[in-house]
Amino acid sequence: MTLDDAREAFVLHLRGERRCSGRTVSEYGSDIAGLADFARETRRDAVEDVRAMDLELLRAWLSVSSRRYAASSMMRKVAAVRTFMRWMRRREIIAQSPADKLATPKVRRGLPTLLSVDAAKEVVESADPATPLGARDRVCLELLYGSGLRVSELCKLDIEAVDLRGATARVLGKGNKERIVPLGKPSVRALKDWLGVRATVVHPRRKTQDPVALLLTVRGARLFPRAVWDIVQRYGTTGAGRSDLHPHALRHTCATHMLDGGADLRAIQELLGHATLSTTQRYAHVSVGHLLRAYDAAHPMARAKR
Repeated sequence: MTLDDAREAFVLHLRGERRCSGRTVSEYGSDIAGLADFARETRRDAVEDVRAMDLELLRAWLSVSSRRYAASSMMRKVAAVRTFMRWMRRREIIAQSPADKLATPKVRRGLPTLLSVDAAKEVVESADPATPLGARDRVCLELLYGSGLRVSELCKLDIEAVDLRGATARVLGKGNKERIVPLGKPSVRALKDWLGVRATVVHPRRKTQDPVALLLTVRGARLFPRAVWDIVQRYGTTGAGRSDLHPHALRHTCATHMLDGGADLRAIQELLGHATLSTTQRYAHVSVGHLLRAYDAAHPMARAKR
């Protein structure tokens, strides 16, 4: 099998059998296409027969790529080629995967962007529900901060997935895994306000709107992630003076405030839809940092040299 044929079949596998997100399919497909382009320039035999791919070729490709891409991108490329070659091994296209011997680049992770409780409240409440678009924006902010949704999860929400009486929402997360998240009273109130005016958001030229999507653009189409980013940045600036605010920062803030309020890590893991507890444990370190800063600022003994 040629490398190009294998890549096409792999992309179909990601999209169909594994039901990966559109972003994952696009990025992994692009990474393997980059590997194919590199092989075309250096190792034609690997292009014509994937069985000719070896560890030397993969390391050379990553070495060249590292001159152009950040460590986080390199980590994804390693993950992409490992997944690709393991898939080929399972299909018995190749006998073994040389990608398993690749070292994973280390990425230094900084602390996530966080807001104080007061700042988060100011951002959310800066959206005025008196207008249709203000009501929509208020729902976006309430669900991102109040329920810790990912931006992709927010955009995928359908009307029928929201249970106002039970104060819950059925969310479709990564890998099409479904979970139920609670809705706080402010979120329920914001949803009622929005659903009361949702029908008025119709573009004059289209005169139609998406019949199932919970959140809509001004053209009546399903709200998309880039629009949510713009919404969060706009209200981040007006509400808290933070032009760098992004949707995931509200999710981080939600988790950290819950942990500070005494929530169990397992409960936060369920709320956020994390596959492993280790991902959720990152917030424990953030909360310890908040505690130390508060101690340094308020306790008399903190003023002594440590």
